[in-house]
This record gives sequence, structure tokens and C-alpha cells, in this order.
Amino acid sequence: MIIMASVQVKSALMLNTGEVVNLESTMTEGTETELTTLDGMYSVGNISLGQFANGKSITSIIQPPSAPNGISYAYIDRRGEIFCIMPVAVEGVQVKPCPMLKSFVLQAGDTLRVMAKTASNRLNALNTITADGIHSIFTATTTGDNAQSAVQIKSGQGLGESLTGKRIISHWATSIDGSKIESGGGFYYINDKGLPIGGTTATDPSKQQPTPNGTGGCMVNLNFVARIQTSA
Repeated sequence: MIIMASVQVKSALMLNTGEVVNLESTMTEGTETELTTLDGMYSVGNISLGQFANGKSITSIIQPPSAPNGISYAYIDRRGEIFCIMPVAVEGVQVKPCPMLKSFVLQAGDTLRVMAKTASNRLNALNTITADGIHSIFTATTTGDNAQSAVQIKSGQGLGESLTGKRIISHWATSIDGSKIESGGGFYYINDKGLPIGGTTATDPSKQQPTPNGTGGCMVNLNFVARIQTSA
């Protein structure tokens, strides 16, 4: 039985005004939760990112959304949709500050949402950016010697349904499965003939901070899937 603990998740974001937004919230592992400012820690009240920095923009990520045990994905939500995907890290395994993956002005309703998880949870997350600026997150839970197709976390649709006619130009993935993965070390993009035509390796955030890469992207058509295969 996996025990889902309550953990502190943190992040620090630099704004174009020179301010730093310090974010820290208690989250239950395995439950996607909003990351807000911490009452009494450089702000008054637990305030959403967009409300705190309305009309400002994020210029760099000093500390990506970071959890103590495991973390799968994070993103800025705008009106119920993924607006901008964010890098993630396990505390103490951050690499260095990095730029945002999209330039935009924050709005009052924008929220930063994070999926923290236990160190043993096998939720795998694929983050993609298309040539026309669409940000997406797809997840799949691996369970044994089989293949799993990832679905978009908002719509529940597969890769082809979500991104038909779009080209993936940047991506990264998170997974703890390591040597169990038999699909190029991460996710393969499988076309409608069942053949891999692209993909990206997956990184275990407890060992190294995942970073975006531009290798292995492809044009996506209907009936394409993002697949991760494991041996156990």
C-alpha cells in the first residue's frame, strides 16, 4: 500500500519588475494542487500566482516547482486549460535558474498547478511544445511488462486527438522507471502504422532535473499515440 503524505512544495519565480515570487504550499502526494504564496512569507495570505503578479511577467525560474520525494509535472493554468508548462525538480536536485518557456503577461485568474507524488509512484509525464506554441502534458501510469499510451491531463485525449496537424518542437518527460523502460528510454511517438517516428527520453527528477530538448520531435496526425513500454 502506497501512503500519500502531505508535503511542502516550493517555487521561486523572478518577475520583470525585479521582484521574486516566493511560492510554498502543502500538498497531498498524488493529487494535483495549486501552488500559492505562503501567508506571512513575503506576502499576506495564500495568494494565487496570477493575483499576486497580475499584469507582470515571469522572466526566469529561480527554483522550479520542487517537492521533497517525487514530482511529475507543473503548469500555469489559464481558464481551465494548460497555458504554459513548467520545469519540475526534487528538492536538492535543481540544476540552475532557467528562462520561462513562454513569454506572456500574467492575468488575475492564472494559477500554478503541481502534481507532487511519492518516490515510488510510477506516473510518467510527457511535456510537449508545438511549433505554434501549444503547451501540453500527457500522462501514463506503468504497471508491468506492457505498453501504456499517454493521455492529455485535461481532455483525456491521446496524442493524435490533441495535437493533430501540429509539430512537436520541444519536449521532456519524467519517470522513475529507468532501466525498465524499453521505448527509447522514455516515450515514443507512434504513427498510425504502429511505427515510432520520434520521441524523448524520460528523466528521474530524484536523480537529475528534467530539461527540455528539441531532438525527436515530429508532425502529429490523427491516431498517433505517445507510448511508454516497460519490462516490469
